[in-house]
Amino acid sequence: MLSLDEYLLEAEQAHGHLCAGQVLGVRLAMLGLEKLGIEDPRGKDRKRLVTFVEIDRCATDAIALVTGCRLGKRALKFRDWGKMAATFVDVSTGKAIRIAAKESSKALARTMHPEIDSKNQQQMLAYREMPEDDLFTKQWVKVELPAEEFPGYKGERIVCAECGEGINFRREVLRDGRALCRACSGERYYEIV
Repeated sequence: MLSLDEYLLEAEQAHGHLCAGQVLGVRLAMLGLEKLGIEDPRGKDRKRLVTFVEIDRCATDAIALVTGCRLGKRALKFRDWGKMAATFVDVSTGKAIRIAAKESSKALARTMHPEIDSKNQQQMLAYREMPEDDLFTKQWVKVELPAEEFPGYKGERIVCAECGEGINFRREVLRDGRALCRACSGERYYEIV
């Protein structure tokens, strides 16, 4: 693994700026990898890891960068829960750890660096320095990963009986004996105009 500073430099370049969320994401991912004993997630250990992120903010980009997990590789899973948290799953052992940023870390950052006016700058510096126990909660968890959730899974492709679009990874909805995509079954996030 790289050092915190090396990851932060890469995160800034990849994300376009460095912020408190990037620092949190890098440290969160580094801690998850350390707890699982994964040393080279972007190299020799790349097929061992699946990561669930719970927020679509800056930290998620940093977590993806450190872990090497990507949506397109099916190793990064997004759960829109609005929490600064991630769960790291070692698919070779079944071990999983969920790590979440403590809300109290924001107030602690203010007390650590009251001389800094900018809240973001305060947090960026404090989050680099803060002990992990002040910054994060850690929980060993169990994550059931069905075969279709694993990276590299190639399963049956179903065609929606309504729109004719293909559906991968058992995401179809069966209704009245017909296989429908989620949009045609009523779960549409868009409206056709």
